[in-house]
Amino acid sequence: DANAENLTEKEILDKVKNFLPKMICLIVYGQNVNAGTTNMSGAINISEYLKKNIDIPISIIGSHVQALPIDTLKKEKSIDFVFTNEGVYALRNILKINDFSSKNLSKIKGIAYRDKDKIIMNEPESIVPNEKMDIDLPGYAWDLLPYKKKPLDLYRAPMWHAEYDFEKRTPYASLQTSLGCQFGCNFCMINILNRNDKDEVGVASNYSKMRFWSTDFIIKEFDKLIEMGVRTIRIVDEMFLLNPKYYIPLCEKLAERNKDDSLRIWSYSRIDTVKRPEILKLVRRAGIKWLALGIESGDKSVRLEVDKGKFEDVDVTKVIQKVHDADINVMANYIYGLPGDTKETVQKTFDLSLELCTAGWNTYGAMALPGSFLYKKALDDGVKLPSSYEGYSFHSYDTLPLPTEKLSAKEVITLRDEAFDKYHNHKPFLSLITKKFGAKAAENIVEMTKIKLKRKIKGD
Repeated sequence: DANAENLTEKEILDKVKNFLPKMICLIVYGQNVNAGTTNMSGAINISEYLKKNIDIPISIIGSHVQALPIDTLKKEKSIDFVFTNEGVYALRNILKINDFSSKNLSKIKGIAYRDKDKIIMNEPESIVPNEKMDIDLPGYAWDLLPYKKKPLDLYRAPMWHAEYDFEKRTPYASLQTSLGCQFGCNFCMINILNRNDKDEVGVASNYSKMRFWSTDFIIKEFDKLIEMGVRTIRIVDEMFLLNPKYYIPLCEKLAERNKDDSLRIWSYSRIDTVKRPEILKLVRRAGIKWLALGIESGDKSVRLEVDKGKFEDVDVTKVIQKVHDADINVMANYIYGLPGDTKETVQKTFDLSLELCTAGWNTYGAMALPGSFLYKKALDDGVKLPSSYEGYSFHSYDTLPLPTEKLSAKEVITLRDEAFDKYHNHKPFLSLITKKFGAKAAENIVEMTKIKLKRKIKGD
């Protein structure tokens, strides 16, 4: 793991030479929805270095190339071919061919490749069906991941997940119990891995589909982590608490393993799918001590527009109170600069966040992420988009969120950055943190806010 081990380009090259692989496949995803694009920066840096120093075909699997396979190959000459969806079956098939000639590549479904000066996108390959998830996607090789003193100690949880305590950040692991999502929100691109067409620009909301591993399969993965001494765990699924058929049996089994309440798990849910107190009690017994809830906006009209009417109208305050009553912390997620947003609606969203006073607060500027409907619309409308991979990072110097009819991109990011400082220095919030996690946790938060993000768009 080059990131975890902080390997140099030369060290990566030496490892590749030792393996003498048939091909190199860079897996370019990430833990956040934008990471598949922002991580392309590092992936391209290393692919260019490798291409100069070793003659081995280089490919990429990841959300950015799934969204923009043709564009990627046009721009990045160090990449020989890309996978146009999750790539499980395409990768198996490509490893069966004797050489990577254009003739052989033309027979592989689910890839786009370069044939001299031409970019060719083949017919799509199927994704793993739900009934074969346990078989064809058979888990994680936790034992092969690098570590310093104990398994998974090179991996760190977000500060809030660790209760704002540096010592609790590691060892850490994240896993998925499902892939994809049944919804098609305009700002999201997670369904791009389900892609099944040859459009030049993929739009994730066209491929809404959710697939699940079995409960028995997933609990075995948790058992491996627990045996390794890992207690701080993230369930990556964007919609973990959506389908009771899958999450209730898993939570019941986790509860059996959490008699001492040592598990520190966080998972995602939509604000309109956590309403039943009895379910929340089970979730808490399972060791899920944090729920990341997508509130998005404090303005109903903005929220419903971006979710295309699939967001059930709920009393957000009552839902959050139910979660808190179940002794579960909330990481509240908001987005500034959604279609229809104005200074007034953004202020309304911030005021709601102060009222809810959750132990976790996260807001980012609406971004036209490659693979999302917002990206395709921005392209069609001629809206200025980031000129670099880093520009799609929510926290980078080059970040460039979407403007709205009433707000410029500069105003959106300025409002976001100001709100971050205000919330994390809000006295009721700091009092809550002190009560829950201790004075040191509150001090860590205040120190964090002293680090100001520089933004090119603001003239920094």
